[in-house]
Amino acid sequence: MRYDALIIGSGPAGSSAARLLAQAGWRVALVEKAEFPRRKVCGEFISATTMPVLKDCGVAVPFIAAAGPLVTRVGIYAGKAMLAAPREQSWGRALGREHLDVMLRDAARTAGAELFAPMEVTAVTRDGDGFLGTLDDGRSIAARTVIAACGSWNTKGVFAVPLDAPSPSDLFAFKAHFSGGALPDGLMPLLAFPGGYGGLVHTDEGRISLSCCIRRDAMTAARARHGGKAAEAVLAHIMETTRGVQAALGDAGLQGHFLSTGPIHPGIRARFSDGIYFTGNIAGEAHPVIAEGISMAIQSSGLLAKLLIAHRGETYAKEWKKRFAPRIRAASVFAHLAMRAPTRFASLTAIRAMPGLLGLGARLSGKAPISA
Repeated sequence: MRYDALIIGSGPAGSSAARLLAQAGWRVALVEKAEFPRRKVCGEFISATTMPVLKDCGVAVPFIAAAGPLVTRVGIYAGKAMLAAPREQSWGRALGREHLDVMLRDAARTAGAELFAPMEVTAVTRDGDGFLGTLDDGRSIAARTVIAACGSWNTKGVFAVPLDAPSPSDLFAFKAHFSGGALPDGLMPLLAFPGGYGGLVHTDEGRISLSCCIRRDAMTAARARHGGKAAEAVLAHIMETTRGVQAALGDAGLQGHFLSTGPIHPGIRARFSDGIYFTGNIAGEAHPVIAEGISMAIQSSGLLAKLLIAHRGETYAKEWKKRFAPRIRAASVFAHLAMRAPTRFASLTAIRAMPGLLGLGARLSGKAPISA
């Protein structure tokens, strides 16, 4: 059987594209190398601006039912400062990847996409006016279109993202869930601490999710100071330097264990190359400081599917850049402000004087329209 689209990766980006194309009548092959459900080190927040795509995918209602409570305020915890935006509005919700990924994958299958899993694409070659994808069991999938949605942290395989030489500024990501914490209802604070940044949010099942990134040199210093494994030392570093995290997690219990990955390399990469479309974080990845990674992945697939269905796929790279590049650049600025002491102090001074800047920053990162 020849497919209209071969989609590599069934995470939020791949499954969203598969669902939207399949329900438009495309014959879709969706290939995933991992077994679900799975936990992922990525943050779990889904912004309100992603809801139209989730609605189009048929999962908006179950997503809201399963996700954590609505985030109505954004804030910042840095040093002794615990600041929150004065204005409340609907920013979004958080849902663990072990639930979200299954929800979107199953929605794609319901629409008619054929799932090949656990299976890996080992090669993609031209085949006349289309492509031939070779699976690790020796089978081949012929398709008119190929969409790579295999993530920017994929360092192996046919669309592996090459790693740079190790650097003290390399960022490593960590995530964990906690129970019994004291994070105020509806608040999602940015964490700005020496050498890194992160975020706290109420997620599903009454849990608090902590996601963070830290420079290699800061992580090394934290391990020298606190001992133990890297994740334990990073948590101790954050607790020691950030009063808001002490208040939110001081009496909380760790659920399960920390997840970690790295180094990560935010930036803009190819969106279209040699006839192959790239969507999700493999096309472009913002610094996690803005908590928009999953939202941008889903939204970029919504954009790609819409253009392909309208036979306007050739405009995807340009449209992607117009919509997402400003957010990636803003995230880079926010990340550098958060990690360095002088700029962190200056930013806090400005926010104390004008707390509405927190809401503006959230809108610049894509959580709501700029005019909201």
